[in-house]
Amino acid sequence: MSRLAITWYGHSTFLLRTPGGRRVLIDPWFAGNPACPDSMKVPPAADVILVSHGHADHIGDLLPAARESQAPVVAAFEVCDWLEGKGIRHVRPMNKGGTQDVVGLGVTMTDARHSSGFVDEGRMIYMGEAAGYVLRLEDGLTVYYAGDTSLFGDMRLIGELHAPDIAFLPIGDRFTMDPSAAARAATWLGVKMVVPMHWGTFPLLTGTPAALRALLPPEIEMLDLQPGETAG
Repeated sequence: MSRLAITWYGHSTFLLRTPGGRRVLIDPWFAGNPACPDSMKVPPAADVILVSHGHADHIGDLLPAARESQAPVVAAFEVCDWLEGKGIRHVRPMNKGGTQDVVGLGVTMTDARHSSGFVDEGRMIYMGEAAGYVLRLEDGLTVYYAGDTSLFGDMRLIGELHAPDIAFLPIGDRFTMDPSAAARAATWLGVKMVVPMHWGTFPLLTGTPAALRALLPPEIEMLDLQPGETAG
């Protein structure tokens, strides 16, 4: 098996290439994403798509990504219902606390503290509650993608139950955690590495990786990607 590879498209959109060769696309937003490099505006090939919640900056390109890849889409029940109304049949609905096997990966949906709604044809559509995910990869590595969220006490419980190795945490402030809260989340989770996300896309998102790095304990590494970069 190879190592996990992480490609950041800017904001909260990632492509994970797992040790077993699976391509996991998370929160696809490309065309309207100002942080996404121009050469990467087209959704990549994927074996599974994970959706944390229904805001446009997380599902702006979900429909073309799902249609092109024909990959199963894992999301809250309400998001999957909306997708089916758009003709997407390969959905894998779930809710918080549940676990399912998708293309050989263990996927658990976790809590997140945020809202979720999408403006469709001029009308706000309720998209259920925001969520995060714990992914168990083929080599035993465990990844926690927090989605958009504030700091909440049950992150300690996520750490106890799932013992994640890597956490993808928002740091932008205003709509999510800031670097200080993200540093505390990393400590509660007990992770070895943090990948900061949801920062720098818009002026309102003022949190920075430098601020996060300064607050992390020395035993927790930070992966400081730039949009378009791949690590692993």
